[in-house]
Amino acid sequence: MPDHTGPTPHRAGWRARIRAVVASGGRLRGGGSSWWRGAAPLVFVVAGALFVTSWVSAGGQDLRAGRYDDLPGLAAAEARQLEGLRAQQEKLAAEVDGLTDGLSDSIGAREAQREARAAQRPAGLDPARGAGVTITLDDAPDAVADSVTDNVNNLVVHQQDIQAVVNALWAGGATAMTIQDQRVVSTTGIRCVGNTVVLHDVPYAPPYVIRAVGPTSEMLSSVNQSPYIGFYLQAVAAYQLGWDVQVDPDLQLPGYSGSIELDYARPAGGTGDLPDDRT
Repeated sequence: MPDHTGPTPHRAGWRARIRAVVASGGRLRGGGSSWWRGAAPLVFVVAGALFVTSWVSAGGQDLRAGRYDDLPGLAAAEARQLEGLRAQQEKLAAEVDGLTDGLSDSIGAREAQREARAAQRPAGLDPARGAGVTITLDDAPDAVADSVTDNVNNLVVHQQDIQAVVNALWAGGATAMTIQDQRVVSTTGIRCVGNTVVLHDVPYAPPYVIRAVGPTSEMLSSVNQSPYIGFYLQAVAAYQLGWDVQVDPDLQLPGYSGSIELDYARPAGGTGDLPDDRT
């Protein structure tokens, strides 16, 4: 029976070849080829292994983050992805509601369901329809932006500009409102991130469209009297920022379909409860 305890022939072959290269001072036995020709296969194997490892780690995506200079396009892509997740969340929420409705027919459960349904409309969970106002804000045109070098902040719409319009519409009696077709509720926050505005964790690029249902004359009067909007209109006149106001006799606004759970900060290392001897 042949002895298989020693190295296999092909392994012994390349190992002996490398030892011969080292022993001969960098030259193969067969002639004048330099030592690197013997080591080239090993280099190719290592390079291939590194390539495969990088491809698996990347998972088909770019490992070099931060190369994107088209922030509006990136924001739009993120918004589309989050819209898909929101649609999935709505489907799951509908399934949960259906299961909840079948849990109990007790008087207490039915009363709680009636109270919840009654609170949906003022909470902004139901669609709204009626006469209203549409206001659109936009950044300055590219031609103006290319000619201004002193303060580029004057060329873009900021979160405080959107908030000023929203507050003025509420003060004018608005009963329902959307920004970028997202229903504004009590937990809605508006934040600037780069040259985009984040609403309900979704980034949006300009133009920003605000729609409100309510008494149109009162809302327009409140908008015209707002000092904060007056500052924005000065930038409109100086830098050609977008400003458009339209009255619509029949606006249809969707209900809020996101999470209604409240998030709040807690002290680091604590449970979030106040001590009994608070003052």
